[in-house]
Amino acid sequence: MLHWLERAQRSPLPSANDHDVAIDVADLRKSYGGLEAVRGISLTIRRGETYALLGPNGAGKTSTIEILEGYRRRDSGMVRVLGMDPGADQRAFRQRIGIVLQSTALEPELTVRETARAFASLYPKPLAVDEVLDMVDLTSKRDQRVRSLSGGQQRRLDIALGLLGNPEVIFLDEPTTGLDPEARRKIWQLIGALTERGRTILLSSHHMEEVDALADRIAIMVAGRICAEGTPQDLQEAFGGLTEIRFGLDLTELPDTYPAPLRPVSTFRRGMVLIKVLNPTPILADITNWSFRQRITLRNLTVTRPTLEDIYLDLTRTHSAAAESRENPAE
Repeated sequence: MLHWLERAQRSPLPSANDHDVAIDVADLRKSYGGLEAVRGISLTIRRGETYALLGPNGAGKTSTIEILEGYRRRDSGMVRVLGMDPGADQRAFRQRIGIVLQSTALEPELTVRETARAFASLYPKPLAVDEVLDMVDLTSKRDQRVRSLSGGQQRRLDIALGLLGNPEVIFLDEPTTGLDPEARRKIWQLIGALTERGRTILLSSHHMEEVDALADRIAIMVAGRICAEGTPQDLQEAFGGLTEIRFGLDLTELPDTYPAPLRPVSTFRRGMVLIKVLNPTPILADITNWSFRQRITLRNLTVTRPTLEDIYLDLTRTHSAAAESRENPAE
């Protein structure tokens, strides 16, 4: 399998220009009858970037992705994928993208190699079948029937089939749903290797650890609109809220020597102290210095920031409630 480059070691992406842009969307709209599913969203995805589009059921995410894939027509707005209109340039467009659905129905009696060859025959200039099977770590399974593969192996085959046309943009829908941790990590490594090769990936996933590990940037979509966008670090800084510091004391109350500036932000209950602050660093310095000077042990000291999942859930709840309020105002 190709070398895995940790997301934290990736170089910052340059400012986007026409050559750097893989996907460009402006004021995209889509309605079904009287329901406006996509409400004027705009986004730009750079070449070589892994971009995660997240949202709860009914957010308009699936409609957006299907429009980008060329499987659904938009009502209005501008959409360009690799400089082409997905709704117009069908043949040329499909030869340059790869789609990996959440689940794929394959012929169970064909071998892995036979399945890959059948898919490769659909493209004018496919990658070599053996090269792709090696890329997804399925070389040793190439003569096994599809029905005999494990869940993780079947998922790697799904990804291989999406890569055979040598796509420049890959749409990945829930790539590791239902897989065990080891199989999940192997697919993460594969996705990281693809971006190293310059592929652009649009990722859809409900697994927040996966999104945090893979995505260069994230957009959270609620009620047809993008309510937040940025790197995982951007979202943490903008929406992370308060950090919790917790520790135990073998005392029945805070001692007189406890730092006076910390008393207003400290809650003491049943031997545990809870402090909620925006910036934990100076607080931790004061607490540890105090405990060292007073020879007091801080039991089970923990520092907890809201996770990406916490931020996602908070944003989706808040914006869903706001959207419902707009659509159903009180009489």
